[in-house]
Amino acid sequence: MTNETRRSLHGLAELVLAGPQHRASGTIRLRITHDGFATVAAPDLRVTAGALVAGARRVPLAGRTLGELAADAGVEIGAPRGLYADGSGAAPGDRVVLDGAAEIIGGFVAGDAALRAMGADAVPVLWPEHFDVGISLDEVNFGVSAGDGTIDEPYAYVGPWKPRSGDFWNVSFGAAHPLRELPDLGAFFAEGRRRAAEG
Repeated sequence: MTNETRRSLHGLAELVLAGPQHRASGTIRLRITHDGFATVAAPDLRVTAGALVAGARRVPLAGRTLGELAADAGVEIGAPRGLYADGSGAAPGDRVVLDGAAEIIGGFVAGDAALRAMGADAVPVLWPEHFDVGISLDEVNFGVSAGDGTIDEPYAYVGPWKPRSGDFWNVSFGAAHPLRELPDLGAFFAEGRRRAAEG
């Protein structure tokens, strides 16, 4: 997996899915599917490790620019406007890079399943600004990130809204570990929930 791959998938989520969805339906929330991620409202768009699916059309991602893919899907490319300052940094002319895309998508799929197992009220959201799938329960954020300045690879995190102290909490916002170090995501989230409840 490369930073270019992460930027490509993040750009697809932000510029091709979330932006057009926000302009059409008023929400930036995205969802994880069994093989990628998708919009939750119109327009109906989905990304897999190799294709952009727009309704009945399936457009290969390899070698295409984000702008070309948006045009193929019949949407106006662009991030949601006026909602957040940071984002993917991707541009319409960027070519999609897929080396290791399955690793990122697999991490999101595993994370989505582990988060849903935390309770009936747990409905994970893939947020396009930070490109992470997460939930909030009892004033604690739980999720899986594709990687960023904190950890430069897919990782899971537990982020209490109020700082906690102790050996479990290893980053400024809580606890975070690369997915490759966590054979049981559910156990990590459960431990984080327990530790956060202790105060």
